[in-house]
Amino acid sequence: MKVGSLFAGIGGFDLGLERAGFEIAWQVEIDPYCQRVLAKHWPNVPRYGDIRAIDWATVPAVDVLCGGFPCQDLSFAGKRAGIDGERSGLWSEYVRAIRALRPRYIIVENVPGLLTNEYMGRVLGDLAACGYDAEWENIPASTLGAPHRRERVWLTSYPNQIGRDGASFGLPSLRQFIGGIAQSEWFSEPPEPVVLGVDDGVPDGVGQRGAYGNTVVPQIPEMIGHWILAAEKQQ
Repeated sequence: MKVGSLFAGIGGFDLGLERAGFEIAWQVEIDPYCQRVLAKHWPNVPRYGDIRAIDWATVPAVDVLCGGFPCQDLSFAGKRAGIDGERSGLWSEYVRAIRALRPRYIIVENVPGLLTNEYMGRVLGDLAACGYDAEWENIPASTLGAPHRRERVWLTSYPNQIGRDGASFGLPSLRQFIGGIAQSEWFSEPPEPVVLGVDDGVPDGVGQRGAYGNTVVPQIPEMIGHWILAAEKQQ
């Protein structure tokens, strides 16, 4: 299955989904340093810059659209400008991509501040308006053995005709799936971090510490990828 990676950062989503058996078709990332990291690890994958300037009619369709849209205006650590703020307002660009590409699955990551009713309601409402159902979990990195908490909301969405009675395609829920995967053959054990604050599983020596915030712990999208592949087998 092919993946389009939005807000790719230094490729945590991409690395995790590749480990699960997915193919990265293209990436979207505006930061020049992150672009160089992506180019090093995915030299043959096309990359786009500013998501606001993309004509989605010219971009190849994908099976999975993933990405963590900017969290600065949603985080409890910030000024909480909200989902229409200057940075987090790029969620509307995510929705524009969904409407154009109609992926089979969508994976969204953001900070726990997203769960504020008006913000999560907006995300779920936009997905519903596009014809998608969703389920989500608050998954700390420590759930998969990382030595730090890094709590994040992970949302998986799919066209509403795929699900069966809202029961995750007849599979266990994502929460139940998480319970067993750390002991499974799918799980890639994270290395000990060399630099305080580095996301486990990201290659050592990626450079500027500021780039560490532009990624996710790869083991979590890897886990969600296997959950999606298990769902596909049920279809």
